[in-house]
Amino acid sequence: MSTHEQWSPSSWKSKPIAQGVDYPDEPQLAKVLDKLATLPPLVTPSEIERLRHQLEKVQNNEAFLLHAGDCAESFEACTHENISSKVGLILSFSLIVVWGARLPVVRIGRIAGQYAKPRSSSTETINGKTVLSFRGDNVNGLDPNDRTPDPNRLLQAYFHSSTTLNYLRGLLSSGFASLHHPRDWSLNHVRSPSLRKEFERIVEGLSDALDFSRAIGVESHTPYEQGGAHGTLGEVDFYTSHEGLMLNFEESMTREFPLPPSLVTDQKKTAQYNTGAHFIWIGDRTRQIDGAHVEYFRGIRNPIGIKVGPSMAEDELIRLLNIVNPDKEKGRVTLITRYGAGKIENHLAGHIQTVKSSGHPVIWICDPMHGNTLTSSSGLKTRNFGTIISELTSCLRIHAECNSRLNGVSLEFTGELNEEGFSVTECLGGSMELSEEQLGLRYQSFCDPRLNFEQSLDVAFLMSDHFKKQRSGSKQEANVLYSELGGRSTQ
Repeated sequence: MSTHEQWSPSSWKSKPIAQGVDYPDEPQLAKVLDKLATLPPLVTPSEIERLRHQLEKVQNNEAFLLHAGDCAESFEACTHENISSKVGLILSFSLIVVWGARLPVVRIGRIAGQYAKPRSSSTETINGKTVLSFRGDNVNGLDPNDRTPDPNRLLQAYFHSSTTLNYLRGLLSSGFASLHHPRDWSLNHVRSPSLRKEFERIVEGLSDALDFSRAIGVESHTPYEQGGAHGTLGEVDFYTSHEGLMLNFEESMTREFPLPPSLVTDQKKTAQYNTGAHFIWIGDRTRQIDGAHVEYFRGIRNPIGIKVGPSMAEDELIRLLNIVNPDKEKGRVTLITRYGAGKIENHLAGHIQTVKSSGHPVIWICDPMHGNTLTSSSGLKTRNFGTIISELTSCLRIHAECNSRLNGVSLEFTGELNEEGFSVTECLGGSMELSEEQLGLRYQSFCDPRLNFEQSLDVAFLMSDHFKKQRSGSKQEANVLYSELGGRSTQ
């Protein structure tokens, strides 16, 4: 594929499409897509440009990227309780990392649009009957009798995303993210005594720092409680993302807008933005060089992610970067590595060195989840916390050995709680030492297993410990940190 070929939001249709969906009712699909193309954008170009600027800081090691949330959202889980819990967990994770790294955290949630999932097979067998695979709520239903792809679900996805974004923006602008009360975010749901103690230590240190700031006049009041203006301590940037899997939907959300004045040239005054999310990514199953997804992604102005797994050849990675970022713009491409704990040693160093030699500016983040999925004896998909940490710590070490730096993490975790206020039980291990016999207690995912509150904060403290040692000049190997985490989890 030549990077000079004419591009349009629909040029992907001339390329082979991976993970495509066959709709029986094509006229209705066309009607839905026409309607989507007239609906207001979910996000704005100025927000997208702001994220690109912040991702440049991540790339320059001046910030840390947290990409986290659900493997796949469901329409049913679109409630104010679930949204609040997800955001609270992301804020808690961020605070722990900031405390150790003394770096700002750029937060990108897998939220407000992550409704579609790729599948390895177009069909599956349930109770002896072969049916179409469940592809996510914006395609078909989880019920085996509701597997016919329905175009109207794309409209439902838009409105559920809009509702989620509306509540999320209202939540963050009304004081929920205020550093004056971080205990409200998720600590009430943490059962691990060691984690509660660690988090309380950070909150107490933060309170002392805020008291000092008020004493010297940096902040004279608590803005939200007294109806004042938004302040640094009360509001945060929060961005949305999803896998750009359904290209007909992505095309319908793509709009042309003027470029910011500083980016305007005689040759280019406008750009095409995907207004369905701030950040979208290409999955491991849809990154074919001559495929429809790469063709679509190369033309949009949004920052994009690319999943990089064991099957990605080094020359293929460079060819892909040449296509989606021919001008080598900073903040444009995030590489999300997902090898599996047993394969990372064979691939990551080679990918790092190849990208370095190419001169392509990229952000490196680790997805320690997708390469480490297994099936329990009871038949449930799960992941072992120890294996997740193994890939993460290996990633930290290999980057250091290659004179590179891990810029962030991509995690599937959830703040969802059951009616009794307990976290999900989908991944093994962690500070609460979840066993295989306990998986079925609160297994709520209809897709991939997610880390719960305690396990997510376990990872946050690992990262915080790593950055703290890095700041102090410690040369200890990254895998030592896991031993320390294991020691803390048994306290």
